[in-house]
This record gives sequence, C-alpha cells and structure tokens, in this order.
Amino acid sequence: MKKKHYLILFVVALLIALVSVFLKKPGNYKLTPKTEAKQEPAAELNYLPSATHGKIVAHQYYTLSYVEKHEQAEWVAYELTKAEALGTITRKDAFREDPSIQTGSATLDDYKKSGYDRGHLAPAADMKFSKEAMSESFFMSNMAPQKPSFNRGIWKELEEKVREWAVQNDRIYVVTGGVLTDGLSTIGADKVSVPKYFYKVVLDYTEPETKAIAFVLPNQNSKKPLSSFAVSIDSVEKLTGIDFFPALPDDAENALERMVTYSLWDRRN
Repeated sequence: MKKKHYLILFVVALLIALVSVFLKKPGNYKLTPKTEAKQEPAAELNYLPSATHGKIVAHQYYTLSYVEKHEQAEWVAYELTKAEALGTITRKDAFREDPSIQTGSATLDDYKKSGYDRGHLAPAADMKFSKEAMSESFFMSNMAPQKPSFNRGIWKELEEKVREWAVQNDRIYVVTGGVLTDGLSTIGADKVSVPKYFYKVVLDYTEPETKAIAFVLPNQNSKKPLSSFAVSIDSVEKLTGIDFFPALPDDAENALERMVTYSLWDRRN
C-alpha cells in the first residue's frame, strides 16, 4: 500500500510541475518578421524614422522632426488603430504656435493671405478619438503650406483611404511630410517653405500579412486615381534622405520597403 501511496504522490507532483511550466509567464520577445513565431505586440514597435535634418519633438499623440530652415516638420509619425480611426469627436479648429519648438514654430500670420491652406500632416480626422488629440493636431508644427485644391482634393482622399486601412487592418503606422529641398518658395515673415511634393508612408506590421506602401503627390489638384501615386518606401527614402522604420529587423525592413502593394491594401480596386 505504501508503494502505491508514494506512486500517487509522485504522479500528482509531476502533474503540478507540468502545469506550472505551461502557465509560466512568457518573456519579452524581440520584434521579428512575420515568418518567425514569436512577435512582440504591435504597440511596442518603434516606428519612428531617422531625424535627418530636424529636431525630434514628441507630443502625446504623434511625434515629429522639426526643420527650422523650412519652418515645418520633415516628418510626422503616429500609430493609428481601428478604434482611433472610428473616433467621433467633433473637429474644433485651434490653430496655434507649438510651444515645444524651442526656436519657434510657424505662425498663423505666415499663412495669412498667402493663398495656401494650413495643411495638416497628422490629419485632424485621425485624432477624433479624444479632445486632447484633436487639439494637439492643430499645432502649427503639424502644418505645411498646401494648395487649397490639393488639400481639399486628392490629399483629403488619401487621408480618408488611410483611415479605411486602419479599420481594415486594426493597427497601422503612418509617416507624412513635405519633400523639403533647397530653393523652395516661401510664405510669411518666417519664410515657411512650400513643398512641391508631399509623401505618406504606411506600414501594417501585424499578422497574417505584413505590408507597406508609400505615396508621393505633387502639391496641386489631381483627378488621377490614388493608385497612380503609389511608390515604394525605398523611393521615398531616396527622395527625402529619411530612413523609415530603421528599428525593424534588416530583412523585414528591406522586404517591406521594396513593396508597391496597392492591391494588397485596397482589394476593391
């Protein structure tokens, strides 16, 4: 009987040990390409580009690299989730200088009677999930001079499309800016550069289908389909000198930045 009793105790102890192994809290895994099993939650992804010419300023809901020479951001980067894209906060215009820019941001007067819109880089409509986010989107550091027909036309269409993709893919990362080069025309006393082109880079780094896409659009009205402006991230890096998503593993970064995958993003077209 004693042997049987010891055997039962041994079996119970073994079962407890096995259960404890399975219930053990997993460790922190390094972000890896989708081909590997272990992947850190997307919220942990460091999606910020390099600060090629500017100074990084981190706001609560987006981060930017401000270039004093051009009085605007070379890029504005943020995460956009499905829940955020479906936000319902009413837009409330609150254009104002950005107190976080030590050298002083562009001002409302710079745009007055210039013929250009104060074009959002991180759109106000992407920040409709909270009053604070909406308010933050109206810092002048988040603006760039855009022709009204562009800002209210093809650019607005692209912004709406990106929100659709956030809903379809649950979580995406967006980087936007004007192509800032020497010799651009300027507006206002602060000489705010007027970009000839604007870009938008979008990354989906979640299973089951990681993908990326970029767009470069001239700062003018256009009736062409959005797909005609789709390019690879590699091409935008060459155009701007900015390194997008440098924190990604090299193999994943290289593969994603070569993609021109409009059909993967917008399967209806």
